[in-house]
Amino acid sequence: MQTFYWILIFLGTFFIMEFNAWFTHKYIMHGFLWSLHKDHHQKDHDSWFERNDAFFIFYAIVSMTCFYLWSYEDVWYTLPIGLGILFYGIAYFVVHDIFIHQRFKWLRNIDNKYARGVRRAHKIHHKHLGKEHGENFGMLIVPFKYFK
Repeated sequence: MQTFYWILIFLGTFFIMEFNAWFTHKYIMHGFLWSLHKDHHQKDHDSWFERNDAFFIFYAIVSMTCFYLWSYEDVWYTLPIGLGILFYGIAYFVVHDIFIHQRFKWLRNIDNKYARGVRRAHKIHHKHLGKEHGENFGMLIVPFKYFK
């Protein structure tokens, strides 16, 4: 039975992270921490790294804290939580940084309805260069109107 709960917690955490990414982006990145996020919309540097990359550190710390609690404090349910956060972070990096923004030249030739929808939704978000209009769709949940 614990395996069932483990899987449920892992999947729940993964999908809650989708909401969390949307919320963080809309209200924090396009809110009081715009100073860290704006270089993602307005390239004002020559570096491969962006100030925006600092946001992953917060979630990495939360995930590592979960691993610590599981490993040293024997809190079993923190392992699937930590892994759910980690796997969402990996999926986000692959879809957002590699597939959409091409920070690495991989996955360039993927062309299907879902891929076009994700790219189209993200492109619409990036047409706004300022702090306002921070609305963004999640990485996985994209409105069907973008699937053409």
